[in-house]
Amino acid sequence: MSEERLRRVRDRVRPFPDFPEPGVLFRDISPLLKDPVAFRTLIDLLEDHVRASFPKIDFIAGECLDSRGFLIGPPLAQRLGIGFVPVRKKGKLPGPTESISYSLEYGKAELEIQSDAVEPGQKVVIVDDLLATGGTMCAACELLKRLKAEILECLVIIELKALKGSEKLNSIPFYSLLQYD
Repeated sequence: MSEERLRRVRDRVRPFPDFPEPGVLFRDISPLLKDPVAFRTLIDLLEDHVRASFPKIDFIAGECLDSRGFLIGPPLAQRLGIGFVPVRKKGKLPGPTESISYSLEYGKAELEIQSDAVEPGQKVVIVDDLLATGGTMCAACELLKRLKAEILECLVIIELKALKGSEKLNSIPFYSLLQYD
């Protein structure tokens, strides 16, 4: 991976001190999404990583609890010539679903996936913009395991290393493009 391409992406992540609450340094990818060259570079880097790591993959699954994971997953899936499977906040998907409740830093939330989203044994990479404490990513993994998918990796743009979210993923491979303490 070229340092220049990675720097182009990193330079478009904007820090916001004291958001959403005092003491938190929020990493905002809005400037990255606004810059077509930087966004294309991001998708290029993710595509290069996935192609080099996994010769056979069936789906990209994206966490759509908020919109950012959803903005990264479909273009990556399109580039790879595979489908995209949404993992959404409870009540947002039609038809039969699997759901899971999980803890956040500030409460509880629920995620769900359509029961027929993947077939047993299909190979999936889960994509999101950020890994903090790992609660949402672990919940998405659990939902895909219930459908008997083979989770190849959890892939994020930004990892907040001090929060140790990747440790909660146990034996599931994890990759982050950018890391912050």
